Amino acid sequence: MRNIMNTLRQLLVMFFLTTLLLACGDTEHQHDSEGGHDAHDEEMAKGPHGGRLHNSGDFTLELAIFETGVPPEFRAWGRFKGQLLAPTEVELSITLTRLSSIEGGKVDNIKFKPQGDALRGDMEIVEPHSFIVTINAVYQGTQYHWQYDNFEGRTTIETAVANALSIETAIAGDVVLQETIDVFGQVKANAERVNHIKARFAGVIKTVKVSLGDTVRKGQTLATVESNESLKLYSIKAPINGVITQRHANTGEQTNDQTLFVITDTSTVWIDLSVFPQDIHRVKVGAPVRIELTNASQSVSGKIVLINIIAQANQSVTARVVVDNKRGELLPGSYVKAKIKVGEHAVPLAVKRVGLQAFRDFTVVYAQIGEQYEVRMLELGKQDDEWVEVLGGLEAGTRYVTKNSYVIKADIEKAGASHDH
Repeated sequence: MRNIMNTLRQLLVMFFLTTLLLACGDTEHQHDSEGGHDAHDEEMAKGPHGGRLHNSGDFTLELAIFETGVPPEFRAWGRFKGQLLAPTEVELSITLTRLSSIEGGKVDNIKFKPQGDALRGDMEIVEPHSFIVTINAVYQGTQYHWQYDNFEGRTTIETAVANALSIETAIAGDVVLQETIDVFGQVKANAERVNHIKARFAGVIKTVKVSLGDTVRKGQTLATVESNESLKLYSIKAPINGVITQRHANTGEQTNDQTLFVITDTSTVWIDLSVFPQDIHRVKVGAPVRIELTNASQSVSGKIVLINIIAQANQSVTARVVVDNKRGELLPGSYVKAKIKVGEHAVPLAVKRVGLQAFRDFTVVYAQIGEQYEVRMLELGKQDDEWVEVLGGLEAGTRYVTKNSYVIKADIEKAGASHDH
């Protein structure tokens, strides 16, 4: 009996946990995806030209987006009791209501004229092909009306869910693009901040207070020396703050005229960048530079202070940057990569590169209108590390997804981002 009770208890616990997980799963995904067309549209019958069939009594209208050898446009064919009608017998107009921040949506009004056996729309159907289609047709004095949703690349996500997913947005507008060139270089000690220290008077070194690699302060005693002439002791002190990078002093040795210590102040360092011949004419003294260590874990900014007039063995020319290094993050001898600014370009419309995604054969961003998100196919121009110019496919002032745009893409793809005409 005890075993039976334990088994029942375990089954009840498992049932409760399963119910809870399912409830949580529903709560976490309380949003609607519209990657393609709704179920009604998926089941809609197709005509001989591959278009959607709209029926009312004995009258049938086939409507298709035609794009063979021409930009996408609507073509339509009318039938009455199954017989193809001459295009001159049918009057047709269509409105496409697109997702837009404009109240009521952005509307395309399309008129039709006869061409061959079809009615041809008078405007290009620009991407995305995502809109509410309203059809108005007249045949023999009778008016016919249909409306359906033709959505693609669209999803709805509640604001609370979007916040939980850390989705961020920005407004598309004008930007100044930074034109840069990529270079490599090396961190070096600032030769203007290196001190070579000798004894003031020749003598015997009695004590040495510091070792190689020690950090010292200005005025700190480095060694004591007994003068050969006066036989008196005097101290050798550090003239600057820095690090002991060379030591040639040991107790009992004669000082002679040699350098006993080298102190290097690493609070500033040189970064010598190699600029190759094709770019030399574009680099100027004063040009801003962004420098990264090769592991990309640190970056610093500076300006070109000197361009060497002598080429190196590989024909590159050295462009030098002096960088603050009080935190000691830049180690002399380490290699870096950098971007030197050589120009800038003001563009009327740009988006952040972090928001770009691939959709079908397009590079896109996702526009946000309220709690709805929809793909915008972009024609791109110039770009820099952060921004890319938009030449077409997006209106200035559009709010679009920047951070975590992949979440929108994944949600749309999960629903099936079809392109049904």
